[in-house]
Amino acid sequence: MTDPNQTPSSTPEYQIGYGSALRSEARPGALPTDQNAPKRAPYGLFAEQINGTGFTVERAHNLRVWLYRLRPAIHDRPFARMTAGEAPPHFSGDFSEAVSTPEVQRYQPLALASGGSTDWLDGVQTFAGAGDPRIRRGMAIHLFTADADMQRVFANIDGDLLLAPEHGRLHIRTELGRLEVGPGEVAILPRGIRFQITLPEGPVRGFASELFDGHYLLPERGLIGANGLADERHFEAPVAEYEDVAEDTVIVVKQGGVFWQTTAPNSPFDVVAWHGSYAPFKYDLRKFMSYGSVSWDHPDPSVLTVLTCPMDGNTRGSGRNAVDVGVFMPRWDPTEHTFRPPYFHRNSAIEFNAVIQTPRTKGAYPSGAFSFTPYLTPHGVSHVGHAAGVEAPDEPRKTSTGDIWLQFESTYSLGVLPRWLGSERRDGEFLQNFTGYAEGELTS
Repeated sequence: MTDPNQTPSSTPEYQIGYGSALRSEARPGALPTDQNAPKRAPYGLFAEQINGTGFTVERAHNLRVWLYRLRPAIHDRPFARMTAGEAPPHFSGDFSEAVSTPEVQRYQPLALASGGSTDWLDGVQTFAGAGDPRIRRGMAIHLFTADADMQRVFANIDGDLLLAPEHGRLHIRTELGRLEVGPGEVAILPRGIRFQITLPEGPVRGFASELFDGHYLLPERGLIGANGLADERHFEAPVAEYEDVAEDTVIVVKQGGVFWQTTAPNSPFDVVAWHGSYAPFKYDLRKFMSYGSVSWDHPDPSVLTVLTCPMDGNTRGSGRNAVDVGVFMPRWDPTEHTFRPPYFHRNSAIEFNAVIQTPRTKGAYPSGAFSFTPYLTPHGVSHVGHAAGVEAPDEPRKTSTGDIWLQFESTYSLGVLPRWLGSERRDGEFLQNFTGYAEGELTS
C-alpha cells in the first residue's frame, strides 16, 4: 500500500541545475548529512550508490547518486531473457542488418496507437543506429507511439535516453521522483535508472535518441561568453517521492541489446531520499537562447546545439561527437546579401530532423514528420526554396514562426533498419523536390 504520509501531488515538484550536486528527501531527516553509508541509515533505510561514470574519472565528469530506500534493489534477481513474443517488438539494439543508404529520406508521422494496449515500451520503434552498447560506443534513434500506461518498470542499461514527445504528455516516474513532459520539452533518463511511463492525456507520439557512449553534456560556449544557449538553471530534476508497496512488480531491462525481465517483490519507487548529480532531468526547448549571424552568411547549425556528447564520452574539441541535439525555433534573420535558407551541404555527420510543433496541418512537414540525411550525402533546399531564397528581400525577417524542430546529429554513420526503407510512411516522391534547379550560366 502507498504510505499515507507520502501522497503524490498532482503536479510534480522540481529542483534545478544540470550537473549540479542535488539533494532531496521526502521525509525530514531521511538524508544522512555527514556521510553516505552510515552503519544504520535514518529510518533503517538502505543506502545504495549508482555510478554513471568510473570511480577515477576527473571530478568535473564524475556522476553518481546515493539513494536511501525502503528495501535493497538486489531483491530483483533472477532475470530471464524475454522471448521474441515477450520482448518489445520493434525496440532494437542490433544494427547488423541496418542499411547505410546514401539516400536522403522523408517520412510522414506515425499513426497514433489505438486499441488501448500499447504501452511506451512496446511502442518504441528503432529507426536507425550504429555501434554496440556492449562496448559503450554508438547511438540509436527511435520513434514511439503509445496509448496505454506502463504497468511494468523499465531500466535501459545500454544508454542514456532523451525523449521528446510530439503529441500528448508523458508522466515519467523514476526512482528519484517524477517528471511530466509534453511537446516542446525533452526528458533525459540516465542509463540504469528505473522508470515507468503513464499517459495522463491519452495517446502519445514522439522521438528519442539513445546514447551508448558517455552522457548528454551542455556544449562549451567558447567565444559566445558566459551566457546563452541552454542554461543549467532551466533543467529540472525531480524531488524524492516514494511508495511503500509490497506487491509483485515486473522489471524489464535492456542490456547488450537484449531484453530481460524479472519480478520484484515490491515497487522500485521506494526511494525516500537521495543526493548526487546522476539524475533524470527535463528541459523546455522554448527556453533555449538561439544564436545567429547579424551581418552576413548562414551560420553553421552547431550554434543551435542544446546538448552534446563526444565520441569517447569526455574529450571535447575533436568535433567527433556521438550525438548533438539541436533545436530550430522562431528567431530573427537580419543577414544582408546572403542566401538565408540552409546552404547546400555534405556533412561529416548524419542529420535526423523531426517536427515537434508547427502551425501547418498540411504539406510536406506536418507535426510528427521527420527526415534523415546520411553521412556526407548532398542535401539542401528544394528548387522552389532555392528560387525563393535568391529572390527574398534583404530585410530582417522572423523565421520558423510557430515551429519547433528537433535535430539529432551524429558522427556515427547510422544505418536505417530495413523495415523503414519500404515503409508506407516514407515519401517516395521526396527526391523529386531536388530537380529543376535553374542552372548556372557562364557569360563571356
